[in-house]
Amino acid sequence: MDTLVIRKMEKKDLIEVLKIYKEGIETGMATFETIVPSEQVWDERHHATLRFVAEKHYRVVGCIGISPVSTRAVYSGVGEVSVYISSDSKGKGIASKLFKILIEESEKVGFWTLQSSIFAINTSSIQLHKKMGFRVVGIREKIAHLHGKWHDTVIMERRK
Repeated sequence: MDTLVIRKMEKKDLIEVLKIYKEGIETGMATFETIVPSEQVWDERHHATLRFVAEKHYRVVGCIGISPVSTRAVYSGVGEVSVYISSDSKGKGIASKLFKILIEESEKVGFWTLQSSIFAINTSSIQLHKKMGFRVVGIREKIAHLHGKWHDTVIMERRK
């Protein structure tokens, strides 16, 4: 059976999630981080319940979660989305399925805005976000330096 299961992320999934995150780091266009955070750091950075994994053949092949954009109460309904798919599972619609559940569940608990900051060179992620109802709200030019090169990011948001 070739069934994909989307489910809430569990503590035991962190090892596989961080392996996928490492693959994202290695692309040079998924995050400005260069070192995989510890399980504790990753856990602390993300919303406690708005995190999901895609599992195929009992193996985690993708993950999505929300990080707070601010600790100020007025921004409590605004979340920064991170989505990562294992390199051997890209292009199979997994990210769209993860986004669908994240959007539904985040709106149920009061999120009104989801945002993402995406490397301008990561056109597939930009297209995915557009497909999921995000719009471009701006471009931050030469916002960060990675591996000897300045990068622009595209700021996208989805409003409820």
